[in-house]
Amino acid sequence: MQRVCFLLKVRQDRIDEYRERHAAVWPEMLEALSATGWHNYSLFLRDDGLLVGYLETEDFQAALAGMEAAEVNARWQKEMAPFFESLDGARPDEAMKPLTEVFHLA
Repeated sequence: MQRVCFLLKVRQDRIDEYRERHAAVWPEMLEALSATGWHNYSLFLRDDGLLVGYLETEDFQAALAGMEAAEVNARWQKEMAPFFESLDGARPDEAMKPLTEVFHLA
């Protein structure tokens, strides 16, 4: 099982709405994530907008490809893109770059 962690930055003026949106993620989005191998997926948001994402998956590239093919993901990413800083034209799911794990205590 791969453990994947990534960082993004939520715009300061959209933090409250971002939290609200994630308190009510669309059921079809949750189903697509589960079906494409996203497990133990968590998002942590600091008050300054730093977003830390964590998930476990058998194959991260396959999990990304599965979501890329899901119609619901295109709609979700389009709605979420305005919440983020520094995407440089990329969708949020394209901008998340996994961090290198340097330590793990099992």
